[in-house]
Amino acid sequence: MTTDVKDTDKGYEVTMNMPGVKKEDVKAELKDGYLTVSAETNTKKDEKAEDGKYIRRERYSGSCSRSFYVGDGVKQEDIKAKFEDGTLKLFVPKEAAKPAVEQKKYISIEG
Repeated sequence: MTTDVKDTDKGYEVTMNMPGVKKEDVKAELKDGYLTVSAETNTKKDEKAEDGKYIRRERYSGSCSRSFYVGDGVKQEDIKAKFEDGTLKLFVPKEAAKPAVEQKKYISIEG
């Protein structure tokens, strides 16, 4: 899976090329701050002669997966996904920056 990750102001655009993979064979899961995309494919090509004997018989099966850390604050419903023409496009929003707790700073007084 060739993958491109683009950083935008609102989040990350992830584009994954998956030639020969069908939409129903692609799974995306968010667990413990990690987004995992996996794909599995099974292909069979049978060619028979007129008398029923095999001339060529090929089978291909494979699987692959990629994981990305997106943060613990990202929720499943925030991630948008679209699969079209063998390309999976994901949009992962950036975690909102949490304001740091303001610490009191004292000025020393002389005298």
